[in-house]
Amino acid sequence: MRVVIVTESFPPDVNGVAHCALQTARHLVRRGHTPLVIAPAVADPAADADAPCAVVRVPSLPLPGYPQVRVALPSRRVAAAIAAHRADLVHLAGPFVLGVRGMTAATRLGIPAVAVYQTDLAGYARTYVGTGEGAAWRRLRAVHGAADRTLAPSSAAVRDLESHGIGRIRLWGRGVDTARFRPELRDDTLRAELAPHGELLVGYVGRLAPEKRVDLLAGAGRVPGVRLVVVGDGPSGPTLRGALPDARFLGRRTGDDLARIFASLDVFVHTGPFETFCQTVQEAMASGVPVVAPAAGGPLDLVDHGRTGLLVPPGEPEALHEAVASLAASPALRAAYGRAGRATVEGRTWEALGDELIGHYREVLRERTVVAA
Repeated sequence: MRVVIVTESFPPDVNGVAHCALQTARHLVRRGHTPLVIAPAVADPAADADAPCAVVRVPSLPLPGYPQVRVALPSRRVAAAIAAHRADLVHLAGPFVLGVRGMTAATRLGIPAVAVYQTDLAGYARTYVGTGEGAAWRRLRAVHGAADRTLAPSSAAVRDLESHGIGRIRLWGRGVDTARFRPELRDDTLRAELAPHGELLVGYVGRLAPEKRVDLLAGAGRVPGVRLVVVGDGPSGPTLRGALPDARFLGRRTGDDLARIFASLDVFVHTGPFETFCQTVQEAMASGVPVVAPAAGGPLDLVDHGRTGLLVPPGEPEALHEAVASLAASPALRAAYGRAGRATVEGRTWEALGDELIGHYREVLRERTVVAA
């Protein structure tokens, strides 16, 4: 198959949309298909040197107040690239700006499209501007309604989409690199550096942005004997350093370095209530680390409450405090949750999820063939 992946974000960006688009491109190449990626331009001209396939960059501008996020500008390159690639199918990753243009081009060219819902844009609108949820859903309905199939990453996301009038939905989760993220990477030297007095390491990994509610970690930080570890960067970094003065901020980490940090934690805490999936929860589970996460969105599918971790009411620091305190008091419980978490994700490889995605592609192409006949 010749597949064009139109994505709102692609490495060197570090986020769920970028990571999933990269893994999709890699898997398609491994399976003998021919992908092309269309993504917003980034500052580094050598950014695509290690990409698994050709990448077409569309002019973009940094988002005001959040320069790490770039928004594509109107461009004829999208339609031209799809046509030149002789695409059999268009894959829209988190479509909102660039994805809308990809959907328009696919419709005009008569090419089937699969839209992957990945970002709670309505929740972000509420967080950043206090309004705009209705406009966000109208835009999402327009692009997903035109797609042959929408793939949602969690049961909660399916319900959200259905409640806003979007149909033709299938559940498609995310893979996790269980070879990279594994318990054996637990590093006593790193632990001694981060917790010189033997403190319990409670960590967060992700973007430091308002919608992630990393400030709620203050509740966990009040547990005696806990040292907070924060991995990531973003516009909320300076504010959070003031709000969490005793935490260790490690900045952005990736690859094997990140895997070593994950495995060296005693508890992983995610605080954001707007996660359609939450890949870092899976990475913590693959690392054999018990998880505390909000009982909202993607974590509802990922965390088996009382077996692999604890789900808490979103936005409540006291609930988070109590959950971390209960795990801090019981090494046996932490170990049991960590083992169960690892066992739960061992079959969720990117290879397995990539093959599942190709199955969706083939079904969509067959459906189009039947309609055409």
